[in-house]
Amino acid sequence: MKHLAPAFALSLVLFFNVSTTAQQANHVSTAESTAIEATVRNYIQAYYTGDPHRMEQTLHPHYLKHMIHGDIPMREKTGPQMLKEVGSGPSSQPQAEKTEQVTVLDIAGEIASAKLVTPGWVDYMTLSKWNGEWKILSVVQRIDD
Repeated sequence: MKHLAPAFALSLVLFFNVSTTAQQANHVSTAESTAIEATVRNYIQAYYTGDPHRMEQTLHPHYLKHMIHGDIPMREKTGPQMLKEVGSGPSSQPQAEKTEQVTVLDIAGEIASAKLVTPGWVDYMTLSKWNGEWKILSVVQRIDD
């Protein structure tokens, strides 16, 4: 019985230490997840509104997009090409179709993955922290028919 009290006390200390550490880690990943989601939302909103400056703020300098669309050969688009396309004006999609669902799939240090679902396509994104901010490094886009 004498040994149970110290063992119980040690168990409580370990439990609360692990619980506090888990809460701190959760808080960091929640903040990071929110920042990643904001980057992806800025990216798609820049596309919808034709705002190349806003788009540029979301892109990593090594941005590359691969587009997969049925039997059409895979196409690629660099950051400068994306900015030029966005700068040509707002998306021609009907306003009702300018919606998005963003899911942060994973965060591992300074690399993350996210999924962007719109009515016409799905983007799988890799993001990287660059100069302290989340930037979209690569996109693999599946275009729906």
